[in-house]
Amino acid sequence: MNILIDAMGGDHAPEEIVKGAVAAASEMEDTIISLIGPEEAVREELTKNHWEGTNIEIVPASEVITNHEHPAMAVRKKKDSTIVKGMNLVKSGEADVFISGGSTGALLSAGLLNLGRIKGIRRPGIAAFFPKIGKNDATLILDCGANVEAKAEYLEQFGIMGSIFVECVKGIKNPEVRLLNVGAEAEKGDELHKEAYQRLSKANINFCGNVEGREVCLGVCDVVVTDGFAGNVFLKSSEGIALAVMNRIKDVMMSSTSSKVAALMLKGKMRSLKSEFDYSEEGGAPILGLKGAVLKIHGSSKADAVYNAIRKAKVYVENDVTKRIETAIAEEQGRMKKKAEAVEDAGEATEA
Repeated sequence: MNILIDAMGGDHAPEEIVKGAVAAASEMEDTIISLIGPEEAVREELTKNHWEGTNIEIVPASEVITNHEHPAMAVRKKKDSTIVKGMNLVKSGEADVFISGGSTGALLSAGLLNLGRIKGIRRPGIAAFFPKIGKNDATLILDCGANVEAKAEYLEQFGIMGSIFVECVKGIKNPEVRLLNVGAEAEKGDELHKEAYQRLSKANINFCGNVEGREVCLGVCDVVVTDGFAGNVFLKSSEGIALAVMNRIKDVMMSSTSSKVAALMLKGKMRSLKSEFDYSEEGGAPILGLKGAVLKIHGSSKADAVYNAIRKAKVYVENDVTKRIETAIAEEQGRMKKKAEAVEDAGEATEA
């Protein structure tokens, strides 16, 4: 297996990317980990990390797409960029999965232009894990920003793809899928969500109805389906609230001598609580629906997040998630086609 990582993707590249790759490569001797980026810079970081193993390779790429560039234009212009070259290597089969903390827009553009969509998929979706508070587990949410405008068919496909991914990567059989909405009742929401509810109810997944935003962190389900606008706002708002609460707790704990003593006594518990909100534990966000395995890691990822992303990527590839999604979508479309033909035949029989 060849796991390809964008050595220049993220705020702490290439230092933290290489450090995380070295940590993973040291444990996964049967896996090739390829670092794509300027050869000299990557090799320098490997030297700093005292790497002497044989399962890290360097793939030269002379260009980097930044967050300040227009994604589609940069993808078309910078043919030797880490993102474009990385997608092409997945397409050619030279790499089994591509991991990047670079521009999300560029990843999506390169994914669509260079890698392409799975047949039948209308729109790829970015899936991210959100912690189930107190349960040492996480809920998959998608879409988280790839499609700010959605159709009911997209949401139905997100439910199917998310269910397959969670079953493969988390090992959860028949995962529970819910639709993010303004209320739990089936008739709640706008026309988009009402239609999506009906489509998800008929899909070959374990759809259990709507879920309100306040219930997501309680871990009431395994997969939450939403459009990219609401999903992105939900994740960033939740992240901001969690950060603010943790900082406020820290301020209170440091406000007096007695509270500092209490903080010292609760140090282990507080560290455990903080880790529940740590995105780095879940190993990145897959872009589901592309013709290949692609993981987007947070732009501020440090070595531990890179390490976990590599471990999760291996499971992603071993379970052939992309192929399973392709098969499921084809079967769903075949089932819907047969149903439509049956309805049409019944109509013709009635007229006769």
